[in-house]
Amino acid sequence: MDVSGDAGSGGPLKNAILIAGPTASGKSALALRHARETGGTVVNADSMQVYSVLRALTARPDDQDLATAPHRLYGHVDPREPYSTGRWMREVADLIRAGAFADAPAIFVGGTGLYFRALLEGLSRMPDVPADIREKWRSSLVCEGPAALHAKLAASDSEAAAAIRPSDGQRIVRALEVLDASGKPISHWQKAAGEPLVDRGSARLLVIEPDRKLLADRIGLRFDRMLDAGALDEARALARLGVGAEMPAMKAIGVRELLATDRGELSLDAAMDLAKTATRQYAKRQSTWFRNQLGSGWQRIAME
Repeated sequence: MDVSGDAGSGGPLKNAILIAGPTASGKSALALRHARETGGTVVNADSMQVYSVLRALTARPDDQDLATAPHRLYGHVDPREPYSTGRWMREVADLIRAGAFADAPAIFVGGTGLYFRALLEGLSRMPDVPADIREKWRSSLVCEGPAALHAKLAASDSEAAAAIRPSDGQRIVRALEVLDASGKPISHWQKAAGEPLVDRGSARLLVIEPDRKLLADRIGLRFDRMLDAGALDEARALARLGVGAEMPAMKAIGVRELLATDRGELSLDAAMDLAKTATRQYAKRQSTWFRNQLGSGWQRIAME
């Protein structure tokens, strides 16, 4: 799989702007400000905002935002499809090769840390996995659950198992299917570095470090707005599509809680409280990752 990001013969993308930060920290507003100042194109770097159904629940840009500046890689993936960092990188590379950023900078914005790391460091080249092998392990995940598959992975690739939580079904399946398809553990492929898509030397690297209390308050208010914007209808739409519980789209915060309300298992107020708590916990994990994984080249900025 080649995700080298060679823009024609120009190499890695120059003068990109990367904006990372936890959910609800104001990343999108900052990206729009840079887009207005530079004429640049905003590119999604959030693994949940790629899904077509989840506009309100993932706080995708609204119509006014889309009218302000060009936006790419938002809401273009069917939630029944698997999606990965590798696929995202291929799509970014396609945009670069097509000249999407020839006249103005790319502004990458989101909360998925691995996307930013892949942009700047490259992504390991993985073997192609035949459809039958992919389907075998995805079916096994549904039938057996992630813990059982994690045990199988531990027996065949202890290094990968040690690095993956027993509840992380998607990563467990990925490790098993790579091993099955190639005969080599995923760690073997991960050690072969890929090519970066973004030139670090000319890039502007920004990470938002919010005040925890202010962020918690903002998360609560934002989920209220999500509900007003149709979040419950989006959760119902996912259920009608028959999206498997193991698929990433079903793990979007709020989906499980709101569907429990729809089944009469939770009151709406209880579901909202649970979703807000889960979002705050997720934001804390994101902040920790950015603090520990993004190096000194990143400019730390306060939330406005």
